[in-house]
Amino acid sequence: MTLINNTDSNDIDSTKKVLLAAPRGYCAGVDRAVIAVEKALDHYGAPVYVRKQIVHNKHVVRSLERRGAIFVEEVDEAPEGCIMVFSAHGVSPAVVAAAEARNQQTIDATCPLVTKVHREVQRFEKEGYDILLVGHEGHEEVEGTAGEAPDVVQLIDGDKDIATAKVKDPKKVVWLSQTTLSVDETMETVLKLREKFPTLQNPPSDDICYATQNRQVAIKKVGADSDLVIVVGSANSSNTVRLVEVALDAGAKSAYRVDDVTEIQESWFEGVETVGVSSGASVPEDLVSEVLDYLDSKGFGNVSTVTTAEEDIQFSLPKELRKDLKQAGHDTSNKKR
Repeated sequence: MTLINNTDSNDIDSTKKVLLAAPRGYCAGVDRAVIAVEKALDHYGAPVYVRKQIVHNKHVVRSLERRGAIFVEEVDEAPEGCIMVFSAHGVSPAVVAAAEARNQQTIDATCPLVTKVHREVQRFEKEGYDILLVGHEGHEEVEGTAGEAPDVVQLIDGDKDIATAKVKDPKKVVWLSQTTLSVDETMETVLKLREKFPTLQNPPSDDICYATQNRQVAIKKVGADSDLVIVVGSANSSNTVRLVEVALDAGAKSAYRVDDVTEIQESWFEGVETVGVSSGASVPEDLVSEVLDYLDSKGFGNVSTVTTAEEDIQFSLPKELRKDLKQAGHDTSNKKR
C-alpha cells in the first residue's frame, strides 16, 4: 500500500462540509468471509450454517439470512453433516473438534491475519512462553486465540488484569493482541505490562491488522478537523467502536456510532459546520452512501475525501471451498457473484 497526501480538504469554500475518511469499510478479511458464505450458498444450496456472526455487522448478517444462511451460537445447534462456516473472527481447536464430532463439513473463513496470531500462540506455547493476550473479554476473536493454548494464555483487558498477571519465567513472556484494537491504547497497555515484566517480548510482527490501523490513521486526520464525526458500524464491532474513540482523542467535538442512517439524530448538528464520516471494517459501502445522502439533504453536500492510505490486499477463499468449487468447475476467485 502507498501512503499519499490528501489535498482535497484544504480548499473548501462551503461553510458546511463533509470529510470522508479513506480507507473505510470492508477490509480484505471481511470481504473474503462474506464472499465465502455467498459462494457456499451458491454451490451447496441453502441452508449453510455459520457459527456466530460471519462478521460483526447486523445488515450483512440479515442479507445472508435472506439468502439462506443460518447463524448459530455453537456447532451443536446445527445438524450433523451440515455445511458449517467458521466466522472471520476465528475459533478454538475445541470448536473445530466439536464440528468434526458432528461430521460437519467445515469452511474456515477466519481472517488470515487472525490465523497468524493463532500460529504465534502455538509457536510460543511450544517454546515454553507465557502469553499475555491484550484484548476484550468475551470477544469471539479473543476466545478463539486463547483457546489455542488456554494453559499459557492470560487475557489482559485493563489494569485489573495487569495487576493480577503472573508468569512462570519473567524471561519467557510475550504479548500478543486482538487484531482490532486501538493502536495507541494497546501500546499504553504494553508499556504498563513492561513496567511489571521488563523483559516482555514483542510479537514477531504487528498483530493489529493493517486495515484497523489504516482506518484509525484516517479517522485521526478527519477527527482533528471535525465538529461531528459519524462512524457507521454495529455496536459489537470492536474496530468500529475504536474509531469513535480515536476520533474523539484526535479532537473531534463529538462522535457517534450508528448502524445506519436511521440512527442519526438532528440534535447532533447544532453549531456543526464540518462532519467527518467513516465506517468500520465490516460495513458495506451502501450504508455510508445513505449517510452521505442524508447529510446532503441537510446542507452538507460538499464532500472532500481524506485519504491516508491505498489498500489493494486480497485474500483467497478458504481452501475447503476452493477445492470444491474447482472440482465443480466453478469460479474460485475472491469475487462477488
